[in-house]
Amino acid sequence: MKAGFFDRLVNRLDHLDKGSLQSYFLRLAREKGLMETIFQALAEGIIVLDAQARMSFANRAAEQFLGFTESKAMGTPIARYLKEIQWDRVLDLDEVEWSQLARREIEITYPQHRFLEFYVVPLAAVEESEDGAVVILRDVTRERETTAESVESERLNALSLLAAGVAHEIGNPLNSIHIHLQLLKREMDALEDQAVRDDLIELVDVSRREVSRLDGIIRQFLKALRPSMPDRKPHRLKVLMEDTIEVLGQEIKDRRILVERTYAGEVPLVLVDEVQVKQVFFNVLKNALQAMDDGGILELESGVSDRFAWMAIEDNGCGMDSGKLSAIYEPYHTTKSEGTGLGMMIVQRIMRDHGGEISINSEPGKGTRFILRFPREDARLTQLDAPQLGGNDA
Repeated sequence: MKAGFFDRLVNRLDHLDKGSLQSYFLRLAREKGLMETIFQALAEGIIVLDAQARMSFANRAAEQFLGFTESKAMGTPIARYLKEIQWDRVLDLDEVEWSQLARREIEITYPQHRFLEFYVVPLAAVEESEDGAVVILRDVTRERETTAESVESERLNALSLLAAGVAHEIGNPLNSIHIHLQLLKREMDALEDQAVRDDLIELVDVSRREVSRLDGIIRQFLKALRPSMPDRKPHRLKVLMEDTIEVLGQEIKDRRILVERTYAGEVPLVLVDEVQVKQVFFNVLKNALQAMDDGGILELESGVSDRFAWMAIEDNGCGMDSGKLSAIYEPYHTTKSEGTGLGMMIVQRIMRDHGGEISINSEPGKGTRFILRFPREDARLTQLDAPQLGGNDA
C-alpha cells in the first residue's frame, strides 16, 4: 500500500461520492486481505501487541510455535505464553535500549520443545502508529541441532585420530603380556607344590582376564570411532530382534525376566545392515537386562509410521534421572561396574548411519523405554508435504 494513500483518502472524504467511497473501501479490503495472506504464509511467527502487551494479531506460525488459536488468544496478555520475558519493562524501553535488545534466543517446551529466535520491533518507531510492539519469532531448533551435530562430529574425528595412536601403542604390549602369561602358566603347571601352583595359576588367570577385558575395551572403542559403512539389505525388525533375544536367552532366564511381545501384524521391510542392527538391539537389551536386578518384565513392541518401522524396548528396572539420561551417549559413561561405557555410543553411531532415530523415556524407579526408528524400505523416496502452520504435527 502506498505511503500517502490514507492521507489522500482522509483529505478527499468530503469531496467523494458514494461510488468513489465504495471503490476506496474495496481497495482497502483487498490490500488488507493481501497483507493478511502474506503474514499467514510466513514461516516466522508474527504477533502484534498493544501498549499493555496484549495480543491484537498473530499469524499461523505464531499459533503453532506457542500453542494457541488467534480467536481465543486475542486480547490476552502475551505473558501467558511467553513467561520468560518481562513485557511491562520491554514496552517501556527507550530507543537505545531497544537497539540493545535486538535478537535473543528463548527455549520453550509447549506445545513442543523448540528454540526460538525472538525479536521485538516497537510500533512507536513507525510514523503515526499506536504504542505497542511487533514480536517476530523464528524457529532455530534445527540450526541448533545441526551446530551440535557438527561439533560432535569434529570432536569424534579428533578423538578417533587420538584413539588410533593410543590403541596401537597399547595393543602391542597387551598382546605381548597375554602371550607371556600363557607361557608363565605352562611353567607353573610343572610345579610340584600343588597349593602354591594353584595360587599362582589363579593370579595368572586373573591377570589374563584383565588383559582380555582391556583388549575388549580398545576394540570396542575403535569400533565406535572407526565404523564400517552399513551393508544394507531388506530385513524385518521382528526377525532381527528375535535372533538377538535368542543369543541373550540364558541371561534372560538366569535373571528371571519375563519377555512380553506386542508386534504389529504388518511391518514393512527396512534396509539395514543385519550385523549392525543386531548390535544395536544387543546393546540396548543388555542395558535393559542389567537395569533389572531381581527379575522384571521386558516389553518388546513394533510398529510403523509414514516414514519409519520402529521397535520399542522397555524395562521396569531402576530407570534414569535427567542427568544420567543426558549423558547416555557420552564415551565411558556407565553406571555398571562391568560396563565399558561405549555401548550406547555405538548404538547412536549405527542409528545415525542408517538414517534412523532414537528416543528414550526414563523415570527413576519405574524403568526405561527405548524407541528405535528405521527408514522403511518402501519409503526411500518421500514427497515432502508443505508445513501445516495451523496446527501441531501428529
